[in-house]
Amino acid sequence: MVTPLKDFNEHVIKVVDEVSKGVVTITTVKLGFESIFGTVPIRGLGSGFLIGENIIVTNAHVVSDARVVDVIFFDGSRFDGRVLIADTYRDVALVSVEKVPDGIKPLPLGDSNKLRVGEIVFAVGSPLGLPGPTVTMGVISAVGRNIVGENVALEDLIQTDAAINPGNSGGPLVNVDGMAVGMVTAIIPYAQGVGFAIPINTVKRVLEMIKLYGRPVRAMIGVYAASITPQLASAYRLPLKRGLLIVRVIPGTPAYEARIAPGDIITKIAGKEVSDVRELRRAVEDSIMQGYVELEVYRQGYGYRRVKVPVMVEEVG
Repeated sequence: MVTPLKDFNEHVIKVVDEVSKGVVTITTVKLGFESIFGTVPIRGLGSGFLIGENIIVTNAHVVSDARVVDVIFFDGSRFDGRVLIADTYRDVALVSVEKVPDGIKPLPLGDSNKLRVGEIVFAVGSPLGLPGPTVTMGVISAVGRNIVGENVALEDLIQTDAAINPGNSGGPLVNVDGMAVGMVTAIIPYAQGVGFAIPINTVKRVLEMIKLYGRPVRAMIGVYAASITPQLASAYRLPLKRGLLIVRVIPGTPAYEARIAPGDIITKIAGKEVSDVRELRRAVEDSIMQGYVELEVYRQGYGYRRVKVPVMVEEVG
């Protein structure tokens, strides 16, 4: 049954009103350098949202190296913020405040793995330094996008056409049920209607790693892999329709030393079947304490054969 437009409109208003209470404006002061004046303060602006008692999540690039962090809630109350964790690689940071205004609840976190292209979402934040929060609406344009730079590798990004402006960074991307499914992280200059958000499951993963290791960790074995789809299997005449196809192996890495090669197909990791690159990444990170991860590989030689290969896990600083 199709929901009448008026009912849907009222539902959206209620969702936005509730979500907005948990969204904050973050202002920062960092030290910069100018050739004439020397060291000068540089003011910054971003957004964030409450995910736990006195804990706010935002982008690492919003608060990294900040000397002063102020957190402003929707009712205008202002509190000093303390940066607990800033994972610059994943662009996720946690900021604590001494107290939260009465009546403000953490935003419920959804499951970004279940997002579908075309799903309606809302970007909530404080763009352009305007009193906020403000809201824009759009759809999920794509999932699984990657942005790789010198000191950052944002993976599995959500692409949306919801309007995103400077100052939105760190704010939530929420679905029609009011659940945070992402965290706005980037816009592409000169592009038309293209914005990105970090999947909320990435934020959850950072929280898990903090509980396990006391800090966000990165680990690698040194491979680039692609999830096998029926189309990929048909195009490359692969013998399997499920698994991870090794596309590239980085010389000198544990996978290289273990003689993993392009064309190998990973079918199991630590005894569990695998079909998604995220599962490989998670298994490698979970094996840091053990020091290695066992891969079951379908390999072409004289015919295809299955082999089990232990690969050392290398923690990346």
